[in-house]
Amino acid sequence: MSLRTRTRRTPARALALTAAAAALSLALAACGSDAMSGMDHGAGPAATPATTSAAATAGGGHQGHQMPGADAASPATADPADAPGLADERNGYRLTSTTGTLTAGAPAEYRFTVTGPDGRPVTAFRTDQTKRMHFYAVRSDLTGFQHLHPEMADDGTWTAPLAALTAGTWRVYASFIPDSGAGRGTGLVLSRTVTVPGEGTAAAAELPAATGTTTVDGYTVTVEGTPVAGKAGELKVTVSRDGKPVTDLQPYLETFAHLTAFHAGDQAFAHLHPETRAEAGGTGGPSLPFHAELPAAGDWRLFLQFQTGGQLHTAGLTLKVG
Repeated sequence: MSLRTRTRRTPARALALTAAAAALSLALAACGSDAMSGMDHGAGPAATPATTSAAATAGGGHQGHQMPGADAASPATADPADAPGLADERNGYRLTSTTGTLTAGAPAEYRFTVTGPDGRPVTAFRTDQTKRMHFYAVRSDLTGFQHLHPEMADDGTWTAPLAALTAGTWRVYASFIPDSGAGRGTGLVLSRTVTVPGEGTAAAAELPAATGTTTVDGYTVTVEGTPVAGKAGELKVTVSRDGKPVTDLQPYLETFAHLTAFHAGDQAFAHLHPETRAEAGGTGGPSLPFHAELPAAGDWRLFLQFQTGGQLHTAGLTLKVG
């Protein structure tokens, strides 16, 4: 083949190679686009409406506000600290305390402060169910439940008078509604852990099996309902004694019973809202409806508090949520 002939064919072959390269480039670009669209860039999936709604009720305080962080990830992928009530900071509000350990077997005072987005102690709180602060202490195995209403000093320091604690790890929760600052009017539940050392630290108690009935101080408490995780539902609580309906329940925190729940395993918190209010001086019972919205499936330990004859009773039972 002459040089002239080869010279004439070179542009044609170059054009063919260029076209092939362009086609290959387009194909690779298309593949790359598909790969990028399916790549995990670290952004958590958006919460479903049910997930967001559940977190709003269970972790957002008694006003039904959404728990901060609820729309960051689904329950399957969320950090444990994002579960309702398991963080010590939300929306710039922080639960602070210098107390990391308490003595076993004796009453103790737990002092803490809530600081706001500006870093200063919060001193303005809205009244919620007659109290400015609801404080809870629960051992890691969901035993030893305490529900207190601490007092606040002028500098914003709260003091919770705890009854004797058994050795082990405890979680303390502060439930409140700020009445000042950026979070004004939004209910929050913050928590911290506390260690109670002791010789022969008490072994974890086995969680009682799920049941719809329990007895306390001679009263039989029955809970009816089949809640589904992330969906609003109703639980009906009935109180009886010696087989007879109890109708002399006295008002307690503006209702005839107070109901809180803690999730087995991570101790996530939920407050189940009563659907009826109690008038001062009135009596109620035997049936009490509660709005229930529990964010996760599994076993929840319920603590029902009700009052008769001036005495407060606390009944605990395990509820399985599907």
